[in-house]
Amino acid sequence: MVADAVIRGLSLAGFTVDRVASGELARAAMQREHFDLSIVDIGLPGIDGLSLLKSMRADGRVTPVLILTARYTLQDKVRAFELGADDFLMKPFEQAELAARCRALIRRASQLPTGTVQLARLSIDLNGHQLLLDGQVVELTRREWAVLESLALNLGRVVGKERLLQALAGWEQDLTPNALETQVSRLRSKLGTGAVIRTIRGLGYRLEEAGSSP
Repeated sequence: MVADAVIRGLSLAGFTVDRVASGELARAAMQREHFDLSIVDIGLPGIDGLSLLKSMRADGRVTPVLILTARYTLQDKVRAFELGADDFLMKPFEQAELAARCRALIRRASQLPTGTVQLARLSIDLNGHQLLLDGQVVELTRREWAVLESLALNLGRVVGKERLLQALAGWEQDLTPNALETQVSRLRSKLGTGAVIRTIRGLGYRLEEAGSSP
């Protein structure tokens, strides 16, 4: 029930969310795919959440981790942070607070000091999900925003096609590379001359200022 509520709330807040039901399945998923954030419940079946967190850090995974728990003790909280947790939230919680904490953790991991990316004539508000071009709001679809957000969080770096496809759709949806190319094409037309989404052949895409060197 908690997992269903988390998925609904974060999906409404604009996140793409995948779910597994045990720590063992979580480890397997993280070995196969990239995730921007892990939300881990302490009370997992099989290995518990803190054991999962310990194994993640032992494997060298630096993905931000938000711990959820209903059994709060100071000892639990201290233990979670000692094992490498980035944040800790008690159940029950408000969905708005969970979404805000998730955005803050992802932003911090991307080394963005604020929730806004300035790129020449563009202003990308990652918290408010708003794009401004020359001070005017540019309307984006959910999928266009997902592509822009992933590129903005990795400004100047190449983002792989598989990673962008993950941002567009969870495991329940099956999108093709052609679908990604369609979203990138539409986004390019909306950015106009405000910025460039450069194709890095064989690798992915990179968001740059217009006029930047290839």
